[in-house]
Amino acid sequence: MTRFVLKRTGGALLVLLALSVIVYSLFYLAPGDPARLACGERCNPQQIAQVREQLGLNESSVAQYLHFLQGLVAGRDHSAGAGLVLHCDAPCLGLSYQTDQQVTELILTRLPATLSLALGALAIWLLVGVGTGLLSALRRGGITERLLTVLTLAGTGTPVFILGLLLLMAVCAYLQWLPFPTYVPLTEDPEQWAWNLLLPWLTLGLFESAKYARLTRSSTLETLAEDHIRTFRAYGVGERALVTRHAVRGAVAPVIALSAVDFGTMIGGAVLTESLFGIPGLGKTLIDAVRVVDLPVVVGVVLAIGTAVVVAGAVADLLYAAADRRVALA
Repeated sequence: MTRFVLKRTGGALLVLLALSVIVYSLFYLAPGDPARLACGERCNPQQIAQVREQLGLNESSVAQYLHFLQGLVAGRDHSAGAGLVLHCDAPCLGLSYQTDQQVTELILTRLPATLSLALGALAIWLLVGVGTGLLSALRRGGITERLLTVLTLAGTGTPVFILGLLLLMAVCAYLQWLPFPTYVPLTEDPEQWAWNLLLPWLTLGLFESAKYARLTRSSTLETLAEDHIRTFRAYGVGERALVTRHAVRGAVAPVIALSAVDFGTMIGGAVLTESLFGIPGLGKTLIDAVRVVDLPVVVGVVLAIGTAVVVAGAVADLLYAAADRRVALA
């Protein structure tokens, strides 16, 4: 198991290094002039040349990337003109062209909102999806399974923003059970934080739960058809004990792995939900930065999202190996 952990950790680090090269090359070395973007449309050539010098864009591409990598590992100094030097602590992702705020600080201020959304949605899609999938597998061939299959297919085919709009119209406009959600930080008012995130949680949770219901159902049926389950059944082991002690563990292993990956993807993949409900998370920050062409913020958020996905993938492998030792021994 130790060898498996070291192997997956080393692989994740290599992927993160490759990700930094690709993201930096796409945004900073692509055709275009970052100095003109940072300075603005009204800058004259002399001012643009000064900004280019401050940003270190006169150096070679390799030197620019090494400075960028140095900032991620050890921090770096940024020239702000007029002899002013600003220090950016590691991991330094640069300064915003619009506000001169450190991109790392901006990400850290927006991350709690995204994590709040992702964690609540994770709990809902696991409870609803896994529960529905198990029930559908155990009631195979009956009316319950057919009804649940129709519901999961409908959930899979419904876009997340349509589901969010329907919930807003039904709960807030028609039934008026809740006011229109406005994000409140957990540290300010935990109760209002939960109430205002209820609809976003349901939107993402119900949307993802359809996928988990289908995965859990197929995994459970596959596990119940294995030889050792048939052997236990031949020895007189009850169906309930078979499911709870043996079948569930094998069926839940792929669900655990997929949940870790989806949670990492959710860190930056909930753009539509954050925009629909006005949640100031990373996805909305990325969209706003793209609109004003704020390259350091775009690069920083993309790297943060990519890192979350890579780390989540590594965690998924470890959880899968913990649930099924055959993976680690393979």
